[in-house]
Amino acid sequence: MKFPMVLRIPFPKIKIADDGSLALIRRLVSQTGREFAPRYAVVIALGLIIAGTTGLNAWIIKDLINKVFFDRQATMLFVLTGVVIANGFVRGYSLYSSSLILGKIGNAIVARTQKRLFDHMLALGIDFYDHTPSSDLITRMSHNANAARQVLDLIINSTSRDALSLISLVVVMVIQSPLMSLIVLVVGPIAIYGVNRLVKRIRGVARKQFTSQTMVISDMQDTAQGIRVVKAFNLEGQMRDRMGASIDELRDRADKIVKITARSSPQMEVLGGLAIAVIVLWAGYQTIYAGVQPGALMSFIAAIALAYEPAKRLARTQISLEAGLVGVKLMYELLDTPPSMSANEDGPALQVTSGEVKFNGVDFAYRKEAPLFRGFNFTAGGGKTTALVGPSGSGKSTIISLIERFYDVQGGAISIDGQTISAVRLSSLRDQVALVGQDTYLFRASIRENIRFGRLDASDAEVEQAARQAMAHDFILGTAHGYDTELGGQGMQLSGGQRQRLAIARAMLRDAPIVLLDEATSALDSESEHQVQIAFDRLMQGRTTIVIAHRLSTVVHADKIAVLVDGKVVEEGRHDELLAANRQYARFYRLQFEPRVRDLPPLAIPAE
Repeated sequence: MKFPMVLRIPFPKIKIADDGSLALIRRLVSQTGREFAPRYAVVIALGLIIAGTTGLNAWIIKDLINKVFFDRQATMLFVLTGVVIANGFVRGYSLYSSSLILGKIGNAIVARTQKRLFDHMLALGIDFYDHTPSSDLITRMSHNANAARQVLDLIINSTSRDALSLISLVVVMVIQSPLMSLIVLVVGPIAIYGVNRLVKRIRGVARKQFTSQTMVISDMQDTAQGIRVVKAFNLEGQMRDRMGASIDELRDRADKIVKITARSSPQMEVLGGLAIAVIVLWAGYQTIYAGVQPGALMSFIAAIALAYEPAKRLARTQISLEAGLVGVKLMYELLDTPPSMSANEDGPALQVTSGEVKFNGVDFAYRKEAPLFRGFNFTAGGGKTTALVGPSGSGKSTIISLIERFYDVQGGAISIDGQTISAVRLSSLRDQVALVGQDTYLFRASIRENIRFGRLDASDAEVEQAARQAMAHDFILGTAHGYDTELGGQGMQLSGGQRQRLAIARAMLRDAPIVLLDEATSALDSESEHQVQIAFDRLMQGRTTIVIAHRLSTVVHADKIAVLVDGKVVEEGRHDELLAANRQYARFYRLQFEPRVRDLPPLAIPAE
C-alpha cells in the first residue's frame, strides 16, 4: 500500500548475535543473575518444599484408599485429613513466597537492565544515533529488559518448581508401580521431540515480531512529532492507514507465536491421554483379575494427574525461552556496540587561554559517504568572531560538530590553543564550549531547569539574569507559572522564537570561552533578532565565537568571514574586503540585498 506524502523511515536490519542459546543463558546468569543468587537460592529451597508437598499429595492417596476406604481405620481418617490440611498450608505459603521473591527480583532486573542500556547509549557517539531510529532504542529499552527478566524467571521456575515437582512425582510413580512408569518414560521423549521442532520456528517469528513492535512505535512518533504537518495537509487518513498496517503486521506475527506455542498443548494432551488410557486399563485389570488393592494404583494415577501441569509447562518452557532469548540477543547486541570514539577519561583537561581554534589538514567523511573535507585548513582567532557562510552542504555545520567532537576526524587534527582536542578529556572540551543550534531542543522540565542545564550549579538569580540577556525574561513571566512552568512535548506550547531564546539563555548561562552559533537567530522575528543580537554582542565580547548564518546582516561586523563551498574555504576576510573582492561572498550578498525587482511581472490592480 502506498501513502502519498508520507515516507516510512527504512529500518536497519536487526543483526542477531551468533551466540548459542546456552552461551546467552550463561552470560545472562553470570552478569545479571549472580547479583540475586542468595534470593534465587531461597526460591530454589522453596521449590524443594513445593515439590515435596506435591509428591506427598500423590503418595498419601495410597493410604487414604487402602487404610480408610478398605480397612476402615477411623484414626487414619483424622490423621490423613490433618496431613492434607497441613500440606496445603505449607504448599500455599511456599508458592506465595516464591512468587513474591521472584516478582521483586524480576522488577529489580528490569530496572537494572534499563539503567545499564541507557548508560551505554549515553556513551555512544552521535554517529550511532544518526543511523539508529529512536523507536528501535525505545523498543530495546522496554522489550529487551523484560526479555532478560522473562528468561531468568523461566529458568528458575522450571528448575525450582516444575522440574523438582515432576521429579518428586516420578519417584512416587516408580515406587507405586515400576511397570506402569515405563509407559511414562516412553511418552516423555516423544513429547520432547515434538516440542524441539516447534522451537526452531519460534526463533524467526520472534525476531520479526520485534521489528513490528519497532514500526508501531515509529509510526506513533511520526504522528505525535509531526502532528502539525498531519493536520495541515489532511494526512489523518494516510497516518491511520499506515498505523493500521503496522498494527496488523504486529498482530499477525503475534498470532503466529500464539499458534506455534499452542501446538505443544494438543501434543501433550494426545500423548498424555494415550498414556493414562493404558494405565487405567492396566490398573483395572490388576484390581479386577489379580486382586491387587487399588491404593497404589490410585496413588500412581494421582501422581500422573499432578505431573501433567508441570510437564506441560516444561514442554512450553523451551519455546518461551527461545522467544525471550531473541530479546536478550538484541540487548547484548546494543551493549556490545562499542563507542565510536574515546572519551579519554584519563587524558588532560583542556586549558583555554586565547581560545584559538585551528583545523590542520583535516580529512572527514560521514559514514559511507564521499569525503566532505580533504586536507581542510581553517583558523578561528582567539577572542575573535569568525563567521561561516556558504551554500547548504558546504560543511559549515560539520565544522561545529567536529569542534564539539560529535565526530572524530579521519585525518589531520583540530586543536584549541595548540591542544589536540582528541587528546584531551572529552568532558573538559565540552565544558569550554557553549552551543546554540538551529534545532532548539527543550527537555521535559521547567523553564528554569531547561536554562539551568547550561550550568547545573547556577543560582536562580543567575538563571534569571541569563534569561534577561537573551530577551526571554518578559515572556517567561507571562507563562502560567513563570520560571516554574513545565514544558512538555519539546516546549511546543512556546513559539519558535521563544524556544530559541531559551536555548540562547542556556548558552549564556554556561559562560564558556568558546561560543558556537549555528543559525542561532533563524527562528526570531526582526525585532527579537535585533534585541538578541545586542545580547550576543555582549556574550561574544572577548570570547572565541564561530557563527553560521544565512542572514548576512547578522555577520557583517564579524572579525573574519570565511566562505565555504564544497568543503573548501574559497575566500576569507572582513565584510568590506570581501565585497570589494567581488567573488563568492559578494554574490551571496547581492542575492540577499539586491533583489531583481525588474524581473518580476507587473502587479495587476483590479479596476474599481
